[in-house]
Amino acid sequence: MKLDNLSTEQRNSRTEGLDSMSIRKILQTMNEEDRSVSEAVKEVIPQLDVLITQTIERVKVGGRIIYIGAGTSGRLGVLDAAECPPTFGVDPTLVVGIIAGGEKALLEAIEGAEDSETLAADDLAAISLSEKDVVIGIAASGRTPYVRTALEYARAQGSLTASLSCNTDAIISKAAEHPIEMNTGHEVLTGSTRLKAGTAQKLALNMISTSVMIGLGKVYRNLMVDVRATNVKLQHRAKNMIVQATGVDAETAASYYNQANQNVKVAIVMILTEVSYEEASKRLDSAEGFVRQAIK
Repeated sequence: MKLDNLSTEQRNSRTEGLDSMSIRKILQTMNEEDRSVSEAVKEVIPQLDVLITQTIERVKVGGRIIYIGAGTSGRLGVLDAAECPPTFGVDPTLVVGIIAGGEKALLEAIEGAEDSETLAADDLAAISLSEKDVVIGIAASGRTPYVRTALEYARAQGSLTASLSCNTDAIISKAAEHPIEMNTGHEVLTGSTRLKAGTAQKLALNMISTSVMIGLGKVYRNLMVDVRATNVKLQHRAKNMIVQATGVDAETAASYYNQANQNVKVAIVMILTEVSYEEASKRLDSAEGFVRQAIK
């Protein structure tokens, strides 16, 4: 499909007077347009469900989640990947973000990177892509050569593949086992896919990473119990989670937090089952990290 024919590239008749609007009107208009984004994401929940379920299975046997994209799409993938270690306590290599042009492209456009037919394969080979991995190609247009060739290379390696685009009948959809197309429509500012399309991609990535981590036992109830307490704020949050999960007072929570070597999950299991640190750790290991199973 030609670029000019893409929904994300066409003019929005509701915003043709954008340059003559007051700031208040611009903000109201953007807000109104953004309301359609969550509906576009809602339409692809069934596809996301299947992808996430299969991703959890792959990760459990040693696979990784690889986000790959160019420009805004690539930056969003890198952002989501970077947030996983501090939020869920996972190794930085579990969720990987790759952007066309490398780290420099996070801050500036790298000429020609997204149009390369060979660069993506090199980038994936550099991280030793395997059949256990899940590769999610992200491109608002759905036609970026860098993303298309990434998915083609990944399929050839036996990796599970998915595409995330904001146009229907996207080219990258044909290269992925799990094509996900969020029809976000015409942008407020013509062709500026960092807006509605970018928001939809961010929402979908939030859903993917969070749901996978829940499926890996990184959450108890609605608490991120594997958070890495790397600063004072997060240490306070960790102790507060123990209070919320068990009902003990702050002083007791702090005591168990220290006894558990600052492991929130172990502290919770110690309190709720009245066992030692060693026994709580064994229970969690037997329950594959799921607190709910460990306290039964």
